Amino acid sequence: MRRFALPVYSLLLACVALAPAATAEEIGEVSTVFKFIGPNHKIVVEAFDDPGVSGVTCFVSRAKTGGISGAFGLAEDKSEASIACRQVGPITIPKPIKPQEEIFSERISLVFKRLRIVRMVDAKRHTLVYLTYSDRVIEGSPQNSVTAVAVDRATAIPLR
Repeated sequence: MRRFALPVYSLLLACVALAPAATAEEIGEVSTVFKFIGPNHKIVVEAFDDPGVSGVTCFVSRAKTGGISGAFGLAEDKSEASIACRQVGPITIPKPIKPQEEIFSERISLVFKRLRIVRMVDAKRHTLVYLTYSDRVIEGSPQNSVTAVAVDRATAIPLR
């Protein structure tokens, strides 16, 4: 069984390296725990523009682990996150979007844990629903946060 460990880890690292990079803009942060060595534990607030829907921005707050392990990128951040998506301009959807689609993913541990944002279309209510959660290769977390942006009925939501 041990002889398979190296190829499996190599494959996982390659998948992480090849994953598309979506970037969020850091809006601000607050320290929650002072650390003598390394950065403090903090809560960061980041903004992420929906790549398929112009005029919608999601704001995500999440814990970021400090200390020595945090300074070197070895810390595993907490699973808790909060999301608020808002209309920040005229909503336009230039190309058809999927009824459910992951639109953002960010690593929150060295290899195995990710924070994700999924956009869902509630066609009946003409609304875009955004869910944030974290997952792990072996075990995820049920902690999540959801928000919604109502789209004017005059604006079509083209689905593919």
